[in-house]
Amino acid sequence: MQGASEGGRRKLSQTKIEWADKVWNPVSGCTKISEGCQNCYAERMSKRLAGRCGYPAEEPFKVTPHPEKLGEPLKWRKPLRIFVNSMSDLFHADVPDKFIINVLSMIAEASHHTFLILTKRPERMRELLNHDTIANDVWLQTSRGVNAERSPWPLPNLWLGVSAENQAAADERIPILLQTPAAVRFVSVEPMLSEVNLSRYLKRPICKHWGRNGDPNIYGRYFWGKQALVGAGWVGIDWVICGGETGPGARPMHPVWVRDLRDQCRVAGTPFFFKSFGEYVRVGECMNEEDDEEFYSKSSAAGTNVQRLNLQGGMGYHGPKSIYMQRIGKKRAGRELDGRTWEEFPGSGGQANDKG
Repeated sequence: MQGASEGGRRKLSQTKIEWADKVWNPVSGCTKISEGCQNCYAERMSKRLAGRCGYPAEEPFKVTPHPEKLGEPLKWRKPLRIFVNSMSDLFHADVPDKFIINVLSMIAEASHHTFLILTKRPERMRELLNHDTIANDVWLQTSRGVNAERSPWPLPNLWLGVSAENQAAADERIPILLQTPAAVRFVSVEPMLSEVNLSRYLKRPICKHWGRNGDPNIYGRYFWGKQALVGAGWVGIDWVICGGETGPGARPMHPVWVRDLRDQCRVAGTPFFFKSFGEYVRVGECMNEEDDEEFYSKSSAAGTNVQRLNLQGGMGYHGPKSIYMQRIGKKRAGRELDGRTWEEFPGSGGQANDKG
């Protein structure tokens, strides 16, 4: 039985997440707090694992620390990019401070790996990681102990990110992320439920008035006068991930939203990683309201899984950018945007680095 248990844990550490090599789940379970949580894949998976692999039989999605999993990264000798808590949120209120410190200590110990933590609760992350004693608390539990030269803070192999499914989430969470010490800061716009403008948060801020060949000095005077968050010592976002929603109940994503976000990143020099279009592909454009009603009615009657989608994220007809999206599945919808995949990672100097 012990061998079967070990095999199950190894299987659970495998992942199809395009930007990670492994997942590590020292905590499982969560609670929904925003629109992006509506069709949570982790909740669906936890129900399938109920009563197994450490998931409670009665409440499989209850927040549950798994101390027996803390040492897993030390068993992986090859350097990996590891997504921490794909099945939970490390900074959930029900995860004890002490256990979070234990997780951070393991990240410090396993310095050959790169760890990525993604949260929808950046307030607690900021509070804990800015605490006066946090560096000592973390390093004291490692084999190296506390040493000014050998125990750096923030941890150099830890990337911190926030989820931002729409503009409201981005404007709420990103400023808090930028107040949190981190070697790399990133944003995951997934599931992308509306247009999201990250211009003011990128490392080299941009805006709609700025062109590729403009004068940076003139631009800087204009933009810095308009945006309170931008100024001397600005840190900014190092990496942007984007993707559509998948699974039961998935909502479509407008291609214009993706392309615009990609372009923001390209102008700013920020690495951009596009996961997929989700479950839907564009199959047509609504030319006018009358033709739209006829096409949509026929498509719905034929059971072709076609939905309208406008730039505001609604399903009604609102002008020429309204389109028809058909649900065909993630694999068929694909990952290419404008004829290529986008798999950029933060590299030296904060520049885009394809394939990590």
